[in-house]
Amino acid sequence: MSPNERRSAGLLLFRTTGESGLEVLIGHMGGPFWAGRENAAWSVPKGEYGPEEEAAAAARREFEEEFGHPAPDGAWVALGESRQSGGKIVTVWAMEAGLDPAAAVPGTFTMEWPRGSGVQQEFPEIDRFAWCTPEVAVERLVKGQRVFVERLCALVADGRGPSAHDGP
Repeated sequence: MSPNERRSAGLLLFRTTGESGLEVLIGHMGGPFWAGRENAAWSVPKGEYGPEEEAAAAARREFEEEFGHPAPDGAWVALGESRQSGGKIVTVWAMEAGLDPAAAVPGTFTMEWPRGSGVQQEFPEIDRFAWCTPEVAVERLVKGQRVFVERLCALVADGRGPSAHDGP
């Protein structure tokens, strides 16, 4: 990893329900830029890490920061990497687990808002989480992360889901 290369790592939880089949847990990005937007305004719980941290450790840490609770125990399966339009490389793992989105206690960030006002305001990193079918998730996720849902669907369809793999 070069010092100028920006990397993020995340954890995409999924579950299977009788009603809608496969569902994934994604989060709506917080802050004024994303307010009022639905399509391409959601994300896998993830965050940046530096060369001193392993990607899997960063994914676990970021899940806890964004969801407000530790990642559940379970087997992880690598969904690989994707380069987002801004150049950041995102690495994601999937894990089968059931969490209540209402239990989330998201971390926050501070920024000047409105811009140029000199006023610092605090916003949630993720303002809400939801279980979504893959079709809905692909519409809601930012473009560079949609591939992870597609890869998960392919693994599940091929019977190669996380139950057959060891976690990091």
